[in-house]
Amino acid sequence: MARFSLPRTLITALTLSGLALGAHAAPLTIGYITGIDPTKLPMSDGTYDKVIGEKIDWRRFDAGPAVVAAIASGDLQIGNLGSSPLAAAASRKVPLVAFIVTSQIKSSEALVVRNGSGINSPQDLIGKTIATPFVSTSHYSLLGALKHWNIDPSKVKVVNLSPAEITAAWKRGDIDGAFTWSPALGEIRKTGKILTDAGEVSKWGSPTFEVWVARKDFAEKHPEVVAGFAKVSLDAIADYTAHKAQWTPDSVQVQKIARFTGANAADIPELLEGSHFPTAKEQTSAELLGGGTVKDIAQTAAFLKEQGKIDSVLPDYSSYVSAKFIPQ
Repeated sequence: MARFSLPRTLITALTLSGLALGAHAAPLTIGYITGIDPTKLPMSDGTYDKVIGEKIDWRRFDAGPAVVAAIASGDLQIGNLGSSPLAAAASRKVPLVAFIVTSQIKSSEALVVRNGSGINSPQDLIGKTIATPFVSTSHYSLLGALKHWNIDPSKVKVVNLSPAEITAAWKRGDIDGAFTWSPALGEIRKTGKILTDAGEVSKWGSPTFEVWVARKDFAEKHPEVVAGFAKVSLDAIADYTAHKAQWTPDSVQVQKIARFTGANAADIPELLEGSHFPTAKEQTSAELLGGGTVKDIAQTAAFLKEQGKIDSVLPDYSSYVSAKFIPQ
């Protein structure tokens, strides 16, 4: 069975550079959301801590907007969030920079409707109660789907619930459907059916993705920390990509991710298949950090403004994305 581990040469190099010796004085606090991706393995393993050389204060958040608020306040130096909260944050000039695209979301986020809700087609959503975390990637996908189906969002009762709240509301019978991610997605689809997912909505013109961001001031002062973080993340992605068949529900990798995220181990392999995790080479391509990500953020921001979720858009989002932390 393949096991993820950081190459000894990398640890040695980082140690010699001072990165693995706790090179910055302030405690490092990093926020993450519970979407399933390969970086959750080195998070659970303590690999990031070993490379950076200190005990990281990991903080779990239900959705990206809360991560943005913590970064804006200075409580976090690095955070994990989706493209929709990233676009909203950049539009409000929150001082952050996206330095790696963790995943391009496909079936790992989906619109599930309850069995017995009477929803059998998109038009049946009219008058029903659908939950999603507001200004999240799932919210953006839901709005994109409604637009594609020519359904006025005001004719659907869209309510703002976190994934944990969605699971509870679903069990109580308070909602007819939800667009969300795991572990909530894994739970609600047991008694529901998928009407569409983020991958399909992406094909309709509303792509979503997840990124790691850093506060701009932190990235400028400690570029070696951000670069080391990116390297560990990309090594995890490379390991999964090379050995995904071995990431079975009973494998060490999946079991660790399940414990760390609270997701059901049986769901994790399928959820991993539900996203594309870009390699180091893809990161710097014209499709991603080389230009495409900036265009996608601008497109997302324009859509959010159209929907009344943000007040204004910027003429240029390029200062909120950087490829310089990706190892060459």
